[in-house]
Amino acid sequence: MNVKSFLFSLNLFLTVIVNAQNTDNREFEILNQSKHWQLQLKDKGTKDWQTKWFLDGLEANIKNTKAGMLFNAGTTAGTDTAHAVLWTKQSFKGNLKIEYNFTRKDTETKWAIILYLQATGIGNSPYVEDISKWNQLRTIPAMKTYFNNMKALHISYSSFENDNNDPEKDYIRVRQYPVIKGQNFNTTTEIPNAFFETELFKTDENYKITVIKTAEKLYFKVTGKDTSKLFSWNLQNDPELIEGRIGLRQMATRSALYKNISVYTMN
Repeated sequence: MNVKSFLFSLNLFLTVIVNAQNTDNREFEILNQSKHWQLQLKDKGTKDWQTKWFLDGLEANIKNTKAGMLFNAGTTAGTDTAHAVLWTKQSFKGNLKIEYNFTRKDTETKWAIILYLQATGIGNSPYVEDISKWNQLRTIPAMKTYFNNMKALHISYSSFENDNNDPEKDYIRVRQYPVIKGQNFNTTTEIPNAFFETELFKTDENYKITVIKTAEKLYFKVTGKDTSKLFSWNLQNDPELIEGRIGLRQMATRSALYKNISVYTMN
C-alpha cells in the first residue's frame, strides 16, 4: 500500500470512529432526557444503608456520612473473605437508568470495583433467581460464586489488573454472567471493547456516573470536574437480562464514597 492509499484508509477509519462516537452521544442524550423514565429508588447515602441494601461479605465496613455512603471492603489484599458486595433490596425490570456520584477513596493499583446490573440466580437450586434467598452462600464473596451462579451484567471501572503497580493503568470492562460451563471467565464473559488508561477516577475527586441499559446497548458516562467521557457496548449478541438487583462490588482493599444514587426504569 502506497502512502496516499494508507492516508486515505486512515482518514476513512478515523471518520467512521468519529461518526460512531457522535451517534452514541446523540442516542445517549435522547435516552437520558426521555420523560418516560420512572424513578424507582433514591438514596442520598446519608441515612442508614440497611433500609435499602443488604451486604455480602463479613469484613466490609459501611458508614453513612453527610458526604455520602462510605464503603470499605476488607483490608487483606487477595483474600476472598475481604471482598464485599452491596445489593439493592429492590429488583428492577426493563430498561435501566442509574445515576450516582462516585469518589474513589483508596490509592490502590490493584483489584476491581464493579457495578452489577439486573442480577439473578441461574435458577438451579440452591442458586434460585432471588439472590437474597442464598446470600448465606456469599458471606465469603468469592468471584466464582457470582460468575458461575448468577445472570448479570458486570461493569468494572476504577479497576486494575491484580498484578499491576502503575496507577495510570486502569480499565473499564463489561462482562455478562454466567460463564458457560467448561469455558473460561476471562475469555468468554467479556463484551467488547475494554477501555484502558482512561485518566478517570482520581483519588478524592468526585465523578457523576450515568448508566443506561436497553436490550440493545449499554452506556456508561463519567463526568468529572474537567472531563466527560461516554463509553458504550453492543448487547445484541448476548442473552437479554430482563429483571434483577443492582450491586456495588468492591474487591479487597478498595474504598469509595457513593452519593445521590437514583435508579429509573422504562418498560
